[in-house]
Amino acid sequence: MPRDSNQIGLNTATCFTVSIENNIAHIVLCRPEKRNSMNIEFWDELPALVSAIDDQSLARVIVISSTGPHFTSGLDLNAFMLADSTAEPSDDGKDVIGTKGETFYRNVKRMQKSFSILEDCRIPVLAAIQGGCIGGGVDLTTACDIRYATEDAFFTIFETNIGMTADVGTFPRLAKLIPEGIVKELAYTGRRMPAQEAKEVGLVNAVYPDQEAMIAGVMEVAAQIASKAPLAVYGCKRMINYSRDHTTADSLDYISIWNASMLQPPEMMEAMTANAEKRPGKFANLPAKRS
Repeated sequence: MPRDSNQIGLNTATCFTVSIENNIAHIVLCRPEKRNSMNIEFWDELPALVSAIDDQSLARVIVISSTGPHFTSGLDLNAFMLADSTAEPSDDGKDVIGTKGETFYRNVKRMQKSFSILEDCRIPVLAAIQGGCIGGGVDLTTACDIRYATEDAFFTIFETNIGMTADVGTFPRLAKLIPEGIVKELAYTGRRMPAQEAKEVGLVNAVYPDQEAMIAGVMEVAAQIASKAPLAVYGCKRMINYSRDHTTADSLDYISIWNASMLQPPEMMEAMTANAEKRPGKFANLPAKRS
């Protein structure tokens, strides 16, 4: 059964490896023999890792990549079916009307939260995608701030192919990233969208010839982000996400209030001085969150 997320450390995850260097946290899916399928542990470990990095201000940007031929094959249905089949029955041995539906609802909400944390955390999250980004992989990557892909990458809303509707975040996010008609075509047909098409419609920012080149390129972008004032980058992420979900008038008001309380003249002066002197800026990290 899933472990308590609070007990999962950066070095104890089973589905990921984590390294932090030069203010960049690199989270890597590490089950290539299972096509990096999303087993039960995955849904606890990912939010625990992201929370630890964000809450403790361990990095200024997160890069998520993978291993093997595919980024991820999506939800590990066998693991979830096994967990469901071994669940303890009710006291009287009978199913209560609505119990399975309510349990399913709670599980989906938990899984949604596991990806929403990528969107809600204070620092940018970049996804580096090779091979198949299937089913839950689309949910995961659309919750990231920016996506990059290799030439052999492809995206599939695979849930349609197994008789269900994607429910962990694909539609609320994908429909805001690419044209609605394309989202509907991908959903209705379950077809693969190759990397070049994904770039043409704006789902990915760049396509690289292979994974090595992609990781190098994404790390360069991450380094550029990490060199900026963390509070300014956090403000950008917060404002862009808020503006996406609100009216222009509401967004203009929110950015005014945000800067009235968050703007830091010393950070601005350091940024301008560092640019003039052609040197890296010396900026304060985001404060660690208090529980």
